[in-house]
Amino acid sequence: MNFSHFSYRYFLHITILFLFTITLTFIGDGLNFPLPWLLIPVLVGIAWTLINQKHQCLPKSFSLIGQAILAILTASRFSFDTFTTAQSYFFPLLMCIVVTASFSVLNGYLIYKFADIDLSSSFLGSIPGAGASFVAMSEDMGGDTMAVAVLQYSRILIVSVIVPIIAHFYKTPTPLIPVNIATQSLNLLPSLPLPINLIIISLCAYIGIQIGKIIKLPSNLFLAPFLSCLLLFCFFPYEITLPTSIFQGGLLLLGLSIGVKFEIQALQKLLKAVLLQIVLVLILIAVCFFCGYGFHLITQVDTLTAFLGSTPGGLSSVMATVIQLEGNFSFVLAMQMTRMLLILMLSPFFATSLLKKEENQHI
Repeated sequence: MNFSHFSYRYFLHITILFLFTITLTFIGDGLNFPLPWLLIPVLVGIAWTLINQKHQCLPKSFSLIGQAILAILTASRFSFDTFTTAQSYFFPLLMCIVVTASFSVLNGYLIYKFADIDLSSSFLGSIPGAGASFVAMSEDMGGDTMAVAVLQYSRILIVSVIVPIIAHFYKTPTPLIPVNIATQSLNLLPSLPLPINLIIISLCAYIGIQIGKIIKLPSNLFLAPFLSCLLLFCFFPYEITLPTSIFQGGLLLLGLSIGVKFEIQALQKLLKAVLLQIVLVLILIAVCFFCGYGFHLITQVDTLTAFLGSTPGGLSSVMATVIQLEGNFSFVLAMQMTRMLLILMLSPFFATSLLKKEENQHI
């Protein structure tokens, strides 16, 4: 009887939490709150934990489903056009990626050294681009998910505010040399009914996860469905589409799973890390500006496009800025997506090596 009573109360609490979260998220979305389907659930989860004055638990499947959906969403944003565009400027673009990634790794080390956060979490929280993806990875890799989320979204917030302001001073209506950009071609593939789309994507993600387990792929719950669905989107002879509501639901599940893990004891540690992150991100933005200017000098792409293509994440605000200032939308997207793909592919391996190194030090 006690178990049934506990199960009923648990189910009731979860239902109330979901209804309250969905209501607030819709309100925040209507008010143009930044990243409402992820940040608001995180905040609600934190508030729920503080009100109950104890660590709350959600079914582990919530986080797993959220990670898989986010991986599929990330894969759907890539296309062959992205790689075609980046190929023409591969070496200058690679130079920008290496420089910004090196400074990001340095930022992660400094946060680890001075903010009392473990090395792998500091690294995952400092890498620019695909912030939600790294939050999902940290869940799978045993990192401090709350710390990674706070670091990533403080970076996104800073970039979203600072970069558009800087970009307005470097508006160049036309490039010095015309740039041949591969535009997104019209999708003429035949479409399939939504239920079949869902079944195909679910099977593809499941098979990818099973293969990832066999080959011991790092961050398997994110990277495996990402890679398998990336191949699906690129080579499947039918158009694969999913409603936006499914992606929003995945973000909500992931956000709640993160928020309910909040511990009041970690507040002071995270506050120190956020203050350090603000300084480091401002320095990183300056570094990215110089990288963008160097890219401009080498390729003769206009300064605005080169700068916005080199920014440390904040993709939504960057793309909104380039549209508003009439920059080269396709080229900025190609630069950002190429960097994002390389980082998503390499970061899990690097973070895993850091995690093993840290474990060996404690033995």
